[in-house]
Amino acid sequence: MLKEKINKKLIGPSIFILLMGIVSLLSDMTHEGAASISGAYLLLLGASASAIGFVSGLGALLGYGLRLLTGYLADKTKKYWTMTLIGYAIDLLFIPFLALVPEGGWVLACGLLLVGKIGNAIKKPAKDTMISFAARENGEGKSFAILEFIDQIGAFLGPTLLFLIMLFTTDMTEHNQFAICFAALGIPAIACMLLLFFSKRKFPHPENYEKETADSKGGLKRTYIVYLFAVCVFAFGFIDFPLITAHESANTLVATNYLPLLYSGAMLADAFSALLFGILYDKYGFVTLVISALLSAPFAILIFFANSLTALAFGVIMWGIGMGAQESIMKAAIATLTSKSNRSKGYGAFQLCFGVSWFLGSWLTGILYDVSIITMVIFSTSAQLIAAIIFVVTATLHKKDKKLNEELNQSVSV
Repeated sequence: MLKEKINKKLIGPSIFILLMGIVSLLSDMTHEGAASISGAYLLLLGASASAIGFVSGLGALLGYGLRLLTGYLADKTKKYWTMTLIGYAIDLLFIPFLALVPEGGWVLACGLLLVGKIGNAIKKPAKDTMISFAARENGEGKSFAILEFIDQIGAFLGPTLLFLIMLFTTDMTEHNQFAICFAALGIPAIACMLLLFFSKRKFPHPENYEKETADSKGGLKRTYIVYLFAVCVFAFGFIDFPLITAHESANTLVATNYLPLLYSGAMLADAFSALLFGILYDKYGFVTLVISALLSAPFAILIFFANSLTALAFGVIMWGIGMGAQESIMKAAIATLTSKSNRSKGYGAFQLCFGVSWFLGSWLTGILYDVSIITMVIFSTSAQLIAAIIFVVTATLHKKDKKLNEELNQSVSV
């Protein structure tokens, strides 16, 4: 009887996480498909490498920076579903309009990409908070890892679909090939919105999955602040993929029509690494952040100095490991370090700091690329290694916090 009650208690959160995973799959088919060719597309429309770096960074700044505000609003209003639906609609439905951008219209294309990032800012804290409520029952690391794994299947399928479209449209101009690709991404975008409305109807109050605790009204902890600093350093040195595709497009190692396939490989590495590190996170905690940062650190060396497809492939896999860590265990850590009443605010602050760092880092790496690729690679690799050191400090502080809480609980019970 007890076993049946436990199983019933876990079924609801598990189904909710699965549905949100499929939502993310369709979403990633759309915007990661777009991301796989956006750098090359902007280059074709007349943008420079530094302009691409600036726009990528500004997109991250908008997409992450506004999340402090949207996270605060989500905590204040508790309108998690409303913000999620509005955000997804803006995030996804602007992408197909890139098919209508004329030749030379790189400024217009940049504008459409940036509007989508604003939608991303609206949806993310609310969506991640809803998932964290359900994840508390099943384990934060495992839940976010499963979500990211399903999510990255979409991130793999989207660029792969575009690769196939380009493969069978070689008789067209390059601009028309890109236009067809962006138009095709409207299909998963519409499917995603339909599934979101179904999920809202099925699970209108996911916040009920996590119970209030004695410290549910507590503020953000010291360990959380140190953790934010580590994440900022990590994001500051992590090179955005549009700059990678622009680099490969300008060189002869990978043909332009194979660039989506390159991104698909990165997303596949992202998916499996997220699943592995998520499971390890529930068992070993913050140490997994250190390992993931160390494994992803050398990606820039292999990608930008690659003289063979093998070296490039290993670099892309390492890049995927870094992305997998960002999208799974870094989110799981926020659920671990924040209380229920401050969860959206915690995600919002995390994503604001991440976005500002990503913006400045992307802009700087774009400038460094135009000046000296060697300097850019040294900068990126060093930042990842420094982040790993700060994650060690975070792990140590969290261990002390847990021990202190256990001692306090024992003294109270006595």
